Amino acid sequence: MGLKNDKFPASAAFDAINDSLQSSEADRQDAIKQGNAVFAFTLKNAAGETESWHIDLKEKGTVGAGLGSKPTVTLSLSDEDFGKLVAGQANAQRLFMSGKLKVKGDVMKATKMQPILQKAQTKAKL
Repeated sequence: MGLKNDKFPASAAFDAINDSLQSSEADRQDAIKQGNAVFAFTLKNAAGETESWHIDLKEKGTVGAGLGSKPTVTLSLSDEDFGKLVAGQANAQRLFMSGKLKVKGDVMKATKMQPILQKAQTKAKL
């Protein structure tokens, strides 16, 4: 079952991240070692609806729907900004400073997301 939700176009990135984690055991172990956290994302679409996904880089190296169990850090932003972030057109720090990205939990862990999102960039054709 894919993680993409048609109401949230950028959510296709979660499938791409999952694919990249599942395609190589070495990559997956590497991501877990680097991340060592559960990253949750709450996206808000143009209609104002919200939906959540998580990337478990603590134990399993998998991506799933919902917030997951006890996320280390939760990032909340618009679907559009998430799409730009994954595409490399937006900078997480700038989004954070301008109030477009809210971070709950371990802010330092949030900085570990960039390499993982970059992996998705190469896979996702957003």
